[in-house]
Amino acid sequence: MPNIFAAPALAGLLALPAASGSPALAPVDALYPDLAAFYQDLHRNPELSRHEEKTSAKVAERLRALGYEVTDHVGGFGVVGVMKNGKGPTLLMRADMDALPVLEKTGLPYASQITSKDDAGNVVPVMHACGHDVHMTSLVGAAALLAKAKSLWRGTLVLVGQPAEEGGPGSTAMLADGFLTRFPKPDFAIALHDDPRVPAGQIGYASGFAYANSDTVAITIYGRGGHGSAPQNTIDPIVIAAQTVLALQTVVSRENNPLDPVVVTVGTIHGGTKSNIIPDEVKLQLTVRTYKEEARRRALAAIERIAKAEAVAAGAPKEPLVKIDRGLAANYNDPALTRRVANAFVAAFGPKRIVELPPLMASEDFGEFGRAANVPYLEFWLGATPAAKLEAAHGDFTKVPGLHSSEFAPDPEPTLKAGASALTVAALELLGKR
Repeated sequence: MPNIFAAPALAGLLALPAASGSPALAPVDALYPDLAAFYQDLHRNPELSRHEEKTSAKVAERLRALGYEVTDHVGGFGVVGVMKNGKGPTLLMRADMDALPVLEKTGLPYASQITSKDDAGNVVPVMHACGHDVHMTSLVGAAALLAKAKSLWRGTLVLVGQPAEEGGPGSTAMLADGFLTRFPKPDFAIALHDDPRVPAGQIGYASGFAYANSDTVAITIYGRGGHGSAPQNTIDPIVIAAQTVLALQTVVSRENNPLDPVVVTVGTIHGGTKSNIIPDEVKLQLTVRTYKEEARRRALAAIERIAKAEAVAAGAPKEPLVKIDRGLAANYNDPALTRRVANAFVAAFGPKRIVELPPLMASEDFGEFGRAANVPYLEFWLGATPAAKLEAAHGDFTKVPGLHSSEFAPDPEPTLKAGASALTVAALELLGKR
């Protein structure tokens, strides 16, 4: 394989020392003004999950203009762009497109002022508070670079604009719409996600587990209501709920191997209407995060057991209703693919810009593509936080606005340049001519 990372065009792309005699890539610096305008437009005009009509049209228009064969409305508002360039592997690269019901407070000149109706009919503010606008812009930038550098690679690119990552899983909807039969089946799948843990322009990765299983548990606890002045004549479900919440903490602290991460969080508790009325029931909602399937099964079984036992202990009139919604599966970055792409990043960007990061207990549906196709996949992280903010926080990323925050504001230029460049480097590594 030729040393594409020493090519002068790629050197221009990544601000590396130039060598002579290799084909030319359009430098990302030259692309940046157009990418910045695209990014600002996306940020200014976000759309909620399953409502990405205008967003998907913008991504499709960009890919068509670059020469990709584009199909839209895949699994809803999904977009697929295909470019074939001779015999070779097939690489899937994905960007998610939906935004969140968050009121933006960044003060940016291109801040979102958008409101929209959610699926329940409520009018809510909308913001790209998770950086999906960064993901789309990075994908479009890489699409442009790779379309102009076809002499450096062979194979097939399948670029995916995925809807409904936040309210999805949109990946499952695209797969159910025949994604693997309608389009070339990938040999590898790659995605990026912006990350507030590292400064803008740096690249992070984890080998193995990167994102967790995400399950939801709804518990309805039943009691016998009555007057608040006479609790002895009732069975108080609020007290049972309180005992249950406390007992659930032992699922992690006393039933789980501390080397096998589990998170159990009670996110909502609802019961009662007035201070002097003991209600008939209380509802809890939990999120449960795990990596390994064994830990997942054990934690969910423990939650159900504890809820029922607390009700029995309190003499509840009937056992609680426990509804378990098994959600997203964990994302497991293929170690060999991760090592290969990380080494390419080091060669292209230099070791100081590449950092191995711990996995997250957050969840992502990108892995559904890799699992369905039974191919290696990798989702790496793109630093987004302005370096000055991290320095002022002495490197403590928890003190700067993070994902899903109303104040989350990536540093656009280093973030977008690094995103487009990193996807390009990954593609050239996996599709580079042998």
